[in-house]
Amino acid sequence: MKMGILGAGNIAGTMAETIREMPQMTSWAVAARNLEKAEGFASKYGFEHAYGSYEELASDPELDLIYIATPHSFHYEHAKLCIEHGKNVLVEKAFTQNAAQARELFALAEKKGVLVAEAIWTRYMPMRTKLDEIISSGVIGTPYSLYATLSYPIMHKARITEPELAGGALLDIGVYAVNFASMVFGDDIREVKASAVLTEKGMDAADSITFFYEDGKMAVLHSDARTACNREGSVYGDKGYVMVQNINNCECIRVYNKEHELVAEYETPQQITGYEYEVEACREALEKGEKECPQMPHSETLYIMELMDDIRKQMGVIYPNEK
Repeated sequence: MKMGILGAGNIAGTMAETIREMPQMTSWAVAARNLEKAEGFASKYGFEHAYGSYEELASDPELDLIYIATPHSFHYEHAKLCIEHGKNVLVEKAFTQNAAQARELFALAEKKGVLVAEAIWTRYMPMRTKLDEIISSGVIGTPYSLYATLSYPIMHKARITEPELAGGALLDIGVYAVNFASMVFGDDIREVKASAVLTEKGMDAADSITFFYEDGKMAVLHSDARTACNREGSVYGDKGYVMVQNINNCECIRVYNKEHELVAEYETPQQITGYEYEVEACREALEKGEKECPQMPHSETLYIMELMDDIRKQMGVIYPNEK
C-alpha cells in the first residue's frame, strides 16, 4: 500500500520510520510547505516523491493513504483537502479543534466514499486489548474508580501557548487521559466537572477533569503542560487494582490484590514505534472495503470531540475561530 505523509515535522518523522519497517507499506510521498524541506525528509526516510505543497500530495493518483501530521489546529483544513481529492486519511490526534469540524469531515468522507481514521495510537495498541482482558477476568473484582495523568513540560511549544493554534493542554496531552477513561469505563457519563489553570492568553496550562458515570463509577483525570509526571493510569476494584505504566505508550501493566501484593505483570510486545498498529488497522479496513477502523470508529471520535468541547466550555477556553 502506497502511503503519503502531509507535514514533515517530528511526528511525521516517527511515522516515516515506522512505515519504512512495514513490509506491506511503501513510503511513496511526503509534502511540506517548501520543496527543500520535503526533499530533505524524503531523502532521510526513503520516500520516492517529495512535494513542495500539500495540494500536490493530495493530487497524487498513486496514493492509497495519507497521514495528516500537522498540528491539530490544521487537521480540519488538511484532511478536508485530501478528502476532497478522494484520498483516504489517517488524521493525528486531536482529530480536529472541535466536534463541528469533525462532523463536517465525516460527512464529506461519506460523500466521497473514503476512509477516515483518527490516529490516537493508544486505541490500536495490543496492550489496550490486554487491559480489557485483565479487567474482564474479574481479577480486581468490580472496577469503581479510575485515575489517569499525563504531563510534559511543553509550555515552550507554540501549539500549547497560542490561541490561534488551538492551544492548551487538553487537545495535546489531556486527550490521552480522556481516551484512557473512555476505553476502560465506556461513554455512559452522567456528569462532567472540569477546571483549569489558564495562561494569560486564555489557554489551559493544567487540567483537572472528573467523569461521573451512570453506574456509579468515577474517573479522575489530570494533565499539565508545565510539568513532568509518572504518566500512570490506574483502575481500582473491590478485589484489587491495575497500574498502567505510561498511558501514552504503555510500557507494562501490573496487577495487585487488595493487600497490595503484585499478582501479575504484563510487558509490552516488541514494536517498531507503536504507530504501526494504526497504519495496519487502516490497511485492513481498506482491504475489507470499510470506511472507518473498528478500533476508533467515527462515532467514538465524535463523542470524544464533543466531550472535550464540553470540558473546554467549563474551563472557559475558546479558540479565536469559535467566537
